[in-house]
Amino acid sequence: MLKNSSRKLTMITLKINGSQRQFDGDPDMPLLWYLRDVAGLTGSKFGCGIGQCGACTVHQDGVAIRSCVTPVRGAVGKEITTIEGLGSSGSGSGGHPLQKAWAALNVPQCGYCQVGQIMQAASLLKTKPKPTDKDIDEGMSGNICRCGTYQRIRAAIHMAAKEKA
Repeated sequence: MLKNSSRKLTMITLKINGSQRQFDGDPDMPLLWYLRDVAGLTGSKFGCGIGQCGACTVHQDGVAIRSCVTPVRGAVGKEITTIEGLGSSGSGSGGHPLQKAWAALNVPQCGYCQVGQIMQAASLLKTKPKPTDKDIDEGMSGNICRCGTYQRIRAAIHMAAKEKA
């Protein structure tokens, strides 16, 4: 038997990948679950569930955040961008310089963490358009790659930075 929740559900408006979306569910639901289960945007992955691995990384107003620990209510009034909205066409079709570099250098091995890696790298390049190795290591330190493709990730970020320059 389910208990009635005392939590009041209200209509929430979210802006995701440039489109307004309505949500009338639990405002404390993790943004990751909303993106994947309600909006059908499955690029961001569940990893650790505590914001430490980076598999769930999306952008909030252009800054990388962990969607597994961000409640839906925390996205109200913000622009959320997922990997599906990162490409220049807005469809995640691989048009972003990082997506092109990732493909050119065969960065992914298993690929599970790579969406989070790309989203974190995109945020890094916004603040440091010509990052050094140290900038990349520090900026990407919160994203874990179980396969250890860190050297290829770094090379792809450098490649993308040159394309954007």
